[in-house]
Amino acid sequence: MKRNKLKFALAVIAVLALLVGAFCVTAFAAPADVAGALESTWTGAKDQIKKVVNNVVFPALDLILAVLFFVKLGSCYFDYKKHGQFEITGPAIIFAGLLLVATAPLYIWQIIG
Repeated sequence: MKRNKLKFALAVIAVLALLVGAFCVTAFAAPADVAGALESTWTGAKDQIKKVVNNVVFPALDLILAVLFFVKLGSCYFDYKKHGQFEITGPAIIFAGLLLVATAPLYIWQIIG
C-alpha cells in the first residue's frame, strides 16, 4: 500500500517536471546586454507599476497599519487599566511605520527612479 503511494507520488512529480520543462519560456537578451534588457522592461512598465503601487499597495498597507495601531493602542490601554503601567513602545513603532508608509509615495519614486 505504501509502495503504491510512493510510486504514484514519483509519477506525479515526474509528470510535473516534464510539464514545467515543456511550457517554460527562455528569455534571451543580446549578448552581454542584460542590463539594457532590464532597463527597457522597467521603462516600459514603470507607469503601470507606479499607478498600481500608489493606488493599491500603499493604501492597503496604510489600512493594515492603521488598524494594527488602534488595536495595539487599545490593548495597551487595557494593560494600563489592569497593571497600572502604559507601554508606549509598541504603538510608537507602529505609528512610525504608518507615517513612513503614508508618506512613501512622496519620496519612493525619486529613490527608485
